[in-house]
Amino acid sequence: MSIVHENSLIDISIIIINYKTPELTLGAIESVYQSITDFRYEIILVDNHSCDGIIERVAGRYPHFRIIANEVNVGFSKANNQAIRIASGRYILLLNSDTVIQPDTLETMISFMDAHPKVGASGCKVILPDGKLDKACRRGFPTPSASFYYAFGFSKLFPNVPRFNQYQLGYLDPDDSYPVDCLVGAFMLVRKEAIDQVGLLDEEFFMYGEDIDWCYRIKQGGWEIYYYPKTTITHYKGASSRRKPFKIVYEFHRAMGLFHRKHYQKKYLPWVNGLVYFGIVVKFLAALIKNGMKRMR
Repeated sequence: MSIVHENSLIDISIIIINYKTPELTLGAIESVYQSITDFRYEIILVDNHSCDGIIERVAGRYPHFRIIANEVNVGFSKANNQAIRIASGRYILLLNSDTVIQPDTLETMISFMDAHPKVGASGCKVILPDGKLDKACRRGFPTPSASFYYAFGFSKLFPNVPRFNQYQLGYLDPDDSYPVDCLVGAFMLVRKEAIDQVGLLDEEFFMYGEDIDWCYRIKQGGWEIYYYPKTTITHYKGASSRRKPFKIVYEFHRAMGLFHRKHYQKKYLPWVNGLVYFGIVVKFLAALIKNGMKRMR
């Protein structure tokens, strides 16, 4: 591994946001420290007022660690932006606290970016604990048609038809490399020049949708977005059967509407926009009902 020392040039700044996940966060950090690479990195930890002892535990275990301790939960986008502003790396890596990278992940991904200067952001293959692909790691943009086919199950009925799989790209081999529209914020490696051009994460997105919005702006800026599965990480997402707090359900659906209003509303007729927003409301209400049923059980 190659840890940054004072006055060293930094290749990659790794940003991890902690919010009440101390054990997972420590696991993510330790996986970074197990990296086998000649590239130099720094880790910036932002704690969103977790009050879980993570700051003391990290400070006591890891030397030369950069920590931002927020007095309130400012959300995912703003917390990452706080770290990006003080980051020194040629690349910025957004890394979820509930992930574990492989020893070769940093070496593989930075080498890929160095060899492809037109790529503004890249992501590796993300797998779930059961070994299945985290389908969010390579996606198309959620256009009205892509969202319609996904929401109404056409993508599952016709998994090999590109028209019906515009969002999750199920017709593409997850072991091949190719350009995509967007990556997942759980692991997103971004070139600093691209950030300087298109700006930071949009802080109007509290905890969902900011990754899609960022990729959209990066592509609009003329950069490529690439999926490169020559290395993998594990993403320990919450169990699907777990009842989600109202705040999470609300922010997930609010992000859908925000993204459409920001990037698509002016491109479509009013009746199309009306259907999109109506669909989001229906999906939100259905999620609340499903949550309520889980609570009753």
